[in-house]
Amino acid sequence: MTGTLPAAWISGADGDLIRADAIVILRLDRTGRLTAQLRDEAKVSVTLLEGAPGGGHPPADFHRELARMIVEAAASGSTQLISARRVDGAWRWVSEPL
Repeated sequence: MTGTLPAAWISGADGDLIRADAIVILRLDRTGRLTAQLRDEAKVSVTLLEGAPGGGHPPADFHRELARMIVEAAASGSTQLISARRVDGAWRWVSEPL
């Protein structure tokens, strides 16, 4: 998302917005917590999705689905906001124009 490409932003668990091109590592742990390590000297990590204690874990490839959604958002031609939502009992990434 550099140059003339539109930006993709991701909604974090605490409401922060993270620019997708600042992410260098996505981690999904066994509790369902998804974190993103940002590209900076301090190696800051941001929680994108908290683990769900009630068994509502996202799928094992949820971080890969986010990577796909970022590419699709960049190709959309407009700036997009991506967020994790639980729809009909399943976790999904959704995007909307920003």
